[in-house]
Amino acid sequence: MKTYAYAVSIAAMAAGLGTSAHAAEVPAAPAAPAAPTAEEIVVTAQFRSQNLQKTPISITAISGDMLTARSQSNVSQIAAQAPGLNLQPGNQSFGPSMAASIRGVGQFDFSPAVEPGVGMYVDDVYYPSLMGAMFDLLDLDRIEILRGPQGTLAGRNSIGGALKLYSRRPTGSNIGMVQAGYGSRNRLDLRASGDFGITDNLSARISGAAKRQQGYVDVYDFGCVNQQGSAINPTSGGIPATRPTGQCLTGRDGNVDYQAVRAQLRYHPGAALDILLSADYVSDNHSPAPTVLLTANNAAAGAVRGSYSGVALDSRFVCGPYCNYENGQMPADTANGIPYATTRPLGTSYEGYGFSGQGDVQISPSLKLTSITGYRYFHTVYAIDGDLTPLPANGANTDMRTRFFSQEVRLNGKALHDRLNYTLGGYYSDQNTVYANVQDLRTSGLQFASLGDTVPAKSFALFAQTSWEVLPHLTLNGGIRRTHEQKDYTFSRRFANGATGQPRVGSLDEQTGAYAETRYDYRANIQYEWSPRVMTYAQFSTGYKGGGINPRPFFPSQVQPFSSESLKAWEIGLKSELFDRRVRFNASAFFNQYSNIQLVLTSCPLFTPGGAAAPCAMTANAGDAEVKGFEIETTLRPVAHLSIDASLSYLDFQYKSIAAAAAAGANGVRLTDITPYTSPWKWSIGGQYEIELPGGSSLTPRFDVAYQSTFYTQPRNVPTSAVPAYTVMNGRVTWRNAARNLDVTAEVTNIANRYYLVNVFDQTTAGGFSSGQPARPREWALIVTKRF
Repeated sequence: MKTYAYAVSIAAMAAGLGTSAHAAEVPAAPAAPAAPTAEEIVVTAQFRSQNLQKTPISITAISGDMLTARSQSNVSQIAAQAPGLNLQPGNQSFGPSMAASIRGVGQFDFSPAVEPGVGMYVDDVYYPSLMGAMFDLLDLDRIEILRGPQGTLAGRNSIGGALKLYSRRPTGSNIGMVQAGYGSRNRLDLRASGDFGITDNLSARISGAAKRQQGYVDVYDFGCVNQQGSAINPTSGGIPATRPTGQCLTGRDGNVDYQAVRAQLRYHPGAALDILLSADYVSDNHSPAPTVLLTANNAAAGAVRGSYSGVALDSRFVCGPYCNYENGQMPADTANGIPYATTRPLGTSYEGYGFSGQGDVQISPSLKLTSITGYRYFHTVYAIDGDLTPLPANGANTDMRTRFFSQEVRLNGKALHDRLNYTLGGYYSDQNTVYANVQDLRTSGLQFASLGDTVPAKSFALFAQTSWEVLPHLTLNGGIRRTHEQKDYTFSRRFANGATGQPRVGSLDEQTGAYAETRYDYRANIQYEWSPRVMTYAQFSTGYKGGGINPRPFFPSQVQPFSSESLKAWEIGLKSELFDRRVRFNASAFFNQYSNIQLVLTSCPLFTPGGAAAPCAMTANAGDAEVKGFEIETTLRPVAHLSIDASLSYLDFQYKSIAAAAAAGANGVRLTDITPYTSPWKWSIGGQYEIELPGGSSLTPRFDVAYQSTFYTQPRNVPTSAVPAYTVMNGRVTWRNAARNLDVTAEVTNIANRYYLVNVFDQTTAGGFSSGQPARPREWALIVTKRF
């Protein structure tokens, strides 16, 4: 239990320093209001606090209480109820990363050579990578999801949109919370938070979480399950057992071993000054991502089979819906041109910490200066068996370290009797990544090591944003941003033992590719309030994502630059609260012109010797497209204590042209394809009802159902890269005592025990196999929350 020591100590602090019972504290929702009206949600999407319904942006805001009510503790889970948003855990080969997409614009490659299409922020500090982006929702006040380009409304330019997490701030309230949970497969959760008043002007908040759970994808010894002499495992050239008969289970993938802590110190002597200092630490250690082999059809011998000459890489290794045969063994095979062993223990380790400081100085009643400084470091190490078989066909291990510093300054002002609000700002970031790995791709005839590709990157921007109520109820909003970015990528390509002279890609060793660009982005928006409860808006905005150089060449000819991609976006929207605020109905429709789309091609015959389609994993500009669609969100409060929320989104992606590099060959991108991780349809509906019990306690059942249509994980949309459509149902019942300081909750996720995939890694072109990541099966948990 040593991994829980930190969280337990925080829980003890919260309990020991807390005073008598106070009003409800995170994570439970407050009691339902007597009047069945929609709650007011305050967001800061335009650099100032505004009612969500007065903000002319397509934005989803989710309170910390609602996250708890929906049993959501991981950032990827919020996509279920957020229209137009797709967040999926990275496939096994991409480690503890995340694929993120909004309105068909995003990125799934964690490489520091490419930029995320969706900007991610924690307390307004930009998070620079998809690696480690599967944030735990620890002690949050709210999440804001901004759809569409956010060049003038975020510190860093974000072409597809922005995902912003905001922590609860210290208030000096001397209240706290301790939460413990137990569930399926020995799930153990501990969470705690405490808010402490140190002096009248100084307060602190500490929060922590620790989670453990056994995995749900079984790993078996193939030779034990299928004894030699059977039809699929011959006596000669077959795979021997390494474990005794009846003891074939070697481990489980998909386990949880996560710890996190955050500390905040706030100095707030009055309205003129507010300083917040924060520090956080995360440790995440687990087995490889839960993955199963879906298809296999590679009859190649030699290094693909190693010493197992009688066993082909084929469907005999498709174990089942929740199992695989991985073992990570990649021995040397000098007879087939593989001089070095690359065997590593399979698993993933992520460790990261960050510091940030935000200062708000009220210079005058109409002028405020804000400074946001952030520093983050994270280190990821992971090793995978890509083919999920005991054959030495496809293996890799990665060691990645990133340091990131950012500084943002904003000057917010008001004029013309508060009818004009404006922001002038500047942003600077400095990032340095060392990306070391060993690639043993025997299905592609390639083994090499990178002692560390070095990737320094800098960004500097100036931006301005204004809102002017030119006439009563008519407001013009506008923004402009100038961004200068530069990035170098220096290759390291050697033998697996670190020696120089690797015959295929060794000529790239210590070679550098450079990218630099200056861009301008704009936003023009008009909004009109038809009544205090009905507002419409229309907007045009632009955004871009920087270019670079292909970081994954399998031949020197694949070292190709790619230019920035850009987006021109038109949008109209409606925000309304009707029937005495019992109904909140928000809707938006959009049309985007998406140019020079950056994709990771798995087929590039124009840059492969002999015109072969593979091996290829080349980042390139694939073409241009038009994207249109709509999004609807509604909240209903028909009677007291009853709340219903629903969402719907549709997206139509149409290529208008395909670049030659992407279209070439039989496996090229077609006009009928759509970008990876783009679902045309999504919908969700959920509801809860608080039942008052005798004595003042209450019982609140909640039910949620969400649907997501089929999406593809590769630019060429083929069945082996498809993630089929799925519908998921979750339920939760919470009992709360009369004092509102004790909750007991029973929850069930994936109630129907639906088997579905959340990601697919399609290597059929280069390796002759594909694998998928199944979602978690039905799980239950019992959670007790005590507030002080």
